Amino acid sequence: MTRLDTEIKKLSIPTPYAVGDVNVYVIKGEALTLVDAGPRTHEGKEILEKSLRDLGLLISDFDQIVLTHHHPDHAGGIDFFPEQAIVFGHAYNQRWLELTEEFRAELDQFYLNIGKELGVPEEKAASMNNYRGSGGYISKRTVQSYLKEGDEIPGLFGWQVIETPGHAQSHISLFRERDGVMIGGDHLLNKISPNPILEPPFSPDESRPEPLNQYNNSLRKWLEVPISLTLPGHGGDISETHELIRHNLARQHGRAMRVKQMLEERSQTGFEICKQLFPKVYHRELGLTISETVGQLDYLEGLGEIKKEDQNGIYMYSVHS
Repeated sequence: MTRLDTEIKKLSIPTPYAVGDVNVYVIKGEALTLVDAGPRTHEGKEILEKSLRDLGLLISDFDQIVLTHHHPDHAGGIDFFPEQAIVFGHAYNQRWLELTEEFRAELDQFYLNIGKELGVPEEKAASMNNYRGSGGYISKRTVQSYLKEGDEIPGLFGWQVIETPGHAQSHISLFRERDGVMIGGDHLLNKISPNPILEPPFSPDESRPEPLNQYNNSLRKWLEVPISLTLPGHGGDISETHELIRHNLARQHGRAMRVKQMLEERSQTGFEICKQLFPKVYHRELGLTISETVGQLDYLEGLGEIKKEDQNGIYMYSVHS
């Protein structure tokens, strides 16, 4: 646990995921607020309760919870809080928290379709759905009040919502202008590059989101904000936010140029590119590695560096001649 100032307290909660502990933040305003809630695990609840007791607080004391995004390591723990604690978040959280049978089927079909387009063998395509194994960690509660760009958090004077889609379509950040503090969720992390994850479109008549292009645009949005300190969802605080953003954008461009070099040799499917980019982990982390691969391909297409051709339902990517 780290004490930041008289208003914000950071608590680190263990998760069952490779990313490790997740940071949640206690903010004392007119309304006692928790930003993110950790995972829905027995250990997560124990550590959360102990950390709160160290601050003289109980779970039952909280008036509200604000979710930066729907991923289970951030949102699962809202189940631990009483019904009178209002859950705030972006509207796009809701379908992931409700996780209806209809949406489960939509997810399965989305990843099967993407897998086919990328040349993923049919028997592997189902494993692209990262949400399949998260059922035990997903909250049974949902968002009660929606937040959008420019909103001020009720009960937290001066905290404004910035929509930052990319890592998740539901992702928001919280900015306090008076001292430049940004609570960033998974939008920017100190030693990890957040993975922009493929998700189905919100409406069936929309094109699928391009998460890496969205993520880059959201990073550039932050460059327009006078941030003095970023409090992230994982790892240590970030004091040089704009410098890290520029570094990450340049590094990502370099990765994309490496993909372009692969395509200069011959036309390839997205799955073939994925196996070259992640030869040791693609078979066990197919959803994440495919998301990264598609992101780089979307980025290169947007720059006009590469093109894709539909060959019997499978996209072949090549460099523009």
